Amino acid sequence: MAPTAIVVGAGVGGVATAARLAKAGFSVTVVEKNEYTGGRCSLIHHEGYRFDQGPSLLLLPHLFHEAYLDLGTSLEAEGIRLLKCEPNYNVWFSEGAPFELSTDLARMKAQIERWEGKAGFERYLGFLREAHRHYELSVVHVLKRNFTSLLSMARPSFVVHLLELHPFESVWGRASRYFWTERLRKVFTFGSMYMGMSPFNAPGTYSLLQYTELAEGIWYPEGGFHKIVDGIVQIGQRLGVDYRLSTAVTSVSMSPDGKRATGVVLESGELLAADVVILNCDLVYAYKNLLPPSAYTAKLSQRPSSCSSISFYWALDRVIPELKVHNIFLADDFRSSFDDIFEQYLLPAQPSFYVNVPSRIDASAAPPGKDAVVVLVPVGHLLHQRHQDWDAMVERARQTVFSTIEARTGARGLRAAVVKELVNTPLTWQTAFNLDRGAILGLSHSFLNVLSFRPSTRHASIEACFFVGASTHPGTGVPICLAGSKITSEQVLREFSMESPWRERGRERGRVSGVQSWSMLVWGALILLASWACLWAFPDLLS
Repeated sequence: MAPTAIVVGAGVGGVATAARLAKAGFSVTVVEKNEYTGGRCSLIHHEGYRFDQGPSLLLLPHLFHEAYLDLGTSLEAEGIRLLKCEPNYNVWFSEGAPFELSTDLARMKAQIERWEGKAGFERYLGFLREAHRHYELSVVHVLKRNFTSLLSMARPSFVVHLLELHPFESVWGRASRYFWTERLRKVFTFGSMYMGMSPFNAPGTYSLLQYTELAEGIWYPEGGFHKIVDGIVQIGQRLGVDYRLSTAVTSVSMSPDGKRATGVVLESGELLAADVVILNCDLVYAYKNLLPPSAYTAKLSQRPSSCSSISFYWALDRVIPELKVHNIFLADDFRSSFDDIFEQYLLPAQPSFYVNVPSRIDASAAPPGKDAVVVLVPVGHLLHQRHQDWDAMVERARQTVFSTIEARTGARGLRAAVVKELVNTPLTWQTAFNLDRGAILGLSHSFLNVLSFRPSTRHASIEACFFVGASTHPGTGVPICLAGSKITSEQVLREFSMESPWRERGRERGRVSGVQSWSMLVWGALILLASWACLWAFPDLLS
């Protein structure tokens, strides 16, 4: 008889894990509180307009292809067409021409030399070389590996490359070594917001985000980002996965001794039994609301979270030609804008923001001669101990976006062109998706919140209880959660002594010299000492 699995939450990590386990021989049921799949990676429709509720640009495309190949198919075979966005972005400043980020090296050369001279382009190539190493090393040694304990960080294959990843320097600090103008430092560091972090605090490793955009491009699935999720859902259904939407879970059911997960209890009172439970809902929410109370649960709420957002979804009655597919508007006082988000937990006095026009690349996103526009304004997450006037912040954000776009692009009459507006705030993010503190990207990705320090993919004391999604390893973002689904699925399969039906790809298996071995042992010892020192200085980190 096939082992049974219940996946709580139909986000991208949940649906991918469900499909993987079904392919491996499990009988899988997915329960989802909303009436749709995808979680934040879902669509909003209004009278012929289509908006991506969350993610709107596809990065790290090889991870998407790999997920589909592992399931015995391909994006193309499932009817999913990826459209390349060119340029990647128009980055707008209060003064001067916009900067076009592009995979076109000739275009980049001309723009960089305009601001930093001939030597500036050579430094740019140096930046790409470093970011390329961050990218390749992270994919092999982080995204495709689990970190189940502090000893995992002492793996020789990881330790030998640790300093190359620059985890103890900031994204801004590393970029400043290559770009000498404030303008270009901003251009090549704003991407840390994809991790919900300030570039002044995000580990330097995350320059890999800029690299994948510049080397592999930004892509958009025709028909909306949810096409990726829906494709995996359909694959899972062909493999026998049962989806129960509009089905909220109130708790994970436990064995009499409280040591093993045995299923879930639904809001209706129904008990669904299973041999293993995988939680794809927000991890902090799961610990606080679905699992038995523990000291660890109390500490999770004290860990730093990513930011939230005020997101506008505008149906326009005409095309705004001044806007490209992806547009970034950067604050003059760059550092203060991040301090307002991550230290004051507010809408910045002068916010940076992102504007996506899906109808610019995919005509099906809006009626003919009209535009669908999504605006994401990063803001602080919810603070229950402090008053935050979100109505006032939404109005100020709206006014700022309209005035900034018009002042910098020359577009006119934006407010009058809006025939329908929908809005998400930290409060609605929390309500719709059970996001702790309304943080749209889960827990922070600071050094002491990643790798072995991040909440584990397996519950420490409850057997048959696993996690997949933004706040467990390897982290947030659609491609990262896809990679995480593979890690969690393989961990579950090992628990049941079952073979993985997909072939391993992209793992380095080279010999290590004697000198390297000695260096790795030394660095391993240093990492362990540093980890123990952190735990001694901050005993609550892993309690």
